[in-house]
Amino acid sequence: MSVTLGIDIGTSGTKTIAIDESGAILASASVEYPCEHPRPGWSEQDPEHWWKATTVTVREVLWKANLTPEDVAAIGLSGQMHGSVFLDAHGKVVRPALLWNDQRTGAEAAEIEEKAGGREGLVRLVANRALTGFTAPKLLWLRNNEPAHWDVVRQVLLPKDYIRYKLSGTYATEVSDAAGTLLLDVANRRWSRELLGLLDLDPALLPECFESFEVSSVVSAAGAEATGLKAGTKIVGGGGDQPAGAVGNGIVRPGVVSATMGTSGVVFAHAPEPGFDPLGRLQRGCHAVPGAWCVMGVVLAAGGSFQWFRNQLGQAQVEAAKARGLDPYFLLNDEAALAGPGAEGLFFLPYLTGERAPYYDSDAKGAWIGLTVRHGRPHLVRSILEGASYAMRDSLELIREMGVNIEQIRVSGGGARSPLWRQIQADIYGVDVHTVNATEGPAFGVALLAMVGAGVFASVPEACDATIRLVDQTGVEPHVQAFHDRGYAIYRKLYQDLRETFGMIGELVRG
Repeated sequence: MSVTLGIDIGTSGTKTIAIDESGAILASASVEYPCEHPRPGWSEQDPEHWWKATTVTVREVLWKANLTPEDVAAIGLSGQMHGSVFLDAHGKVVRPALLWNDQRTGAEAAEIEEKAGGREGLVRLVANRALTGFTAPKLLWLRNNEPAHWDVVRQVLLPKDYIRYKLSGTYATEVSDAAGTLLLDVANRRWSRELLGLLDLDPALLPECFESFEVSSVVSAAGAEATGLKAGTKIVGGGGDQPAGAVGNGIVRPGVVSATMGTSGVVFAHAPEPGFDPLGRLQRGCHAVPGAWCVMGVVLAAGGSFQWFRNQLGQAQVEAAKARGLDPYFLLNDEAALAGPGAEGLFFLPYLTGERAPYYDSDAKGAWIGLTVRHGRPHLVRSILEGASYAMRDSLELIREMGVNIEQIRVSGGGARSPLWRQIQADIYGVDVHTVNATEGPAFGVALLAMVGAGVFASVPEACDATIRLVDQTGVEPHVQAFHDRGYAIYRKLYQDLRETFGMIGELVRG
């Protein structure tokens, strides 16, 4: 029996799983950790939280599955995309990592587009416009604002690649995560020396780049001692959480699209060609499938809006759920079901950390609009589920506009666990939604990539075909779809009406 591990370095926690060649989950373990927000719009984490969580979850999985170190054929790594880990000449962390949802780099994003000859020029170089969450603006921000830190930086890694370094002592990354740095020539799957030159960034700051299934390094003696793994165990390239999650959902051929409601919400479509959109309205990247690309739309706080409600306004449900041994989200979903479609005219804009697709507005703010004395908690909760789904539809509409065929939508993340939220998504998207037997998302995807790297399967699609199957379908209710089509038109107008005001609020907060 061949066994591989998948390790996913998420924003709220790290998950490790072990699978066999049939795709069966032998064991799973997770550890949560905090995210710091030292100023409005800033998001940071201490990379040592990720490493500690990795050592704990790997040991727990080996114990739960009764595995010996020799049983593990290979390891796959996934993680939150776009984050930046700054290391000095000794491999020590220089400062807390800047995360994907950090919004401090507006000036640097504009600087990058200017130096690349405008937005269209930048898109031609790296297939994407400059977004505040991407890695490249973070490098410029550190250089511009913390020169003492910048002067000692000798290597920049993405979150999962810091774990690779801790496991192996090797600096390496892979194409799917590297595409989210804004420094990769996406069409040719290599670092863009032209853009690095325009930005006066030393290419030596960036690690060697592999394909996602390729063996990038092996576990070192130090990594083995820390985790209980065997020294010499293969570590494949892995993938950014979204491409890895797409592999875990079987999104490895044209026509099949995923809609993932995690902390962020992501609509992800497979693309056989790199493509080109001069407006840069959606993210283009390298898929974790060799010779394939992807197009993504990202909602920064989709499931994150629901999590915010649970943490800030749902403490009674959290305590009640603890007493009954239930997930508090189940109780909140039960409340939402008491309100009908449209929540009696209550709309929620899920822009709690700014927004990416389709507005790319770091000043966008969350809002409830349409409140009346008739509205209660059920309406508030349902409006959040619907608002996040409307935001996801924004990206689906852009994908359709760009000519990408959508034959099937596979849903995952927290939004797939709730029957109510699955129904809301089907009715708002206007397409039946499906779930698959694999529910571990990015961790499962990179465990499959590790199977390919270990030689168990000849290709990534073959690995998906052998392990992933559809298990549930939620059909569109035509009369509710028609209602939400009207609601979506209103939802789209609300941002346009408030955009200038959001900017004014941002200026007020910044002083």
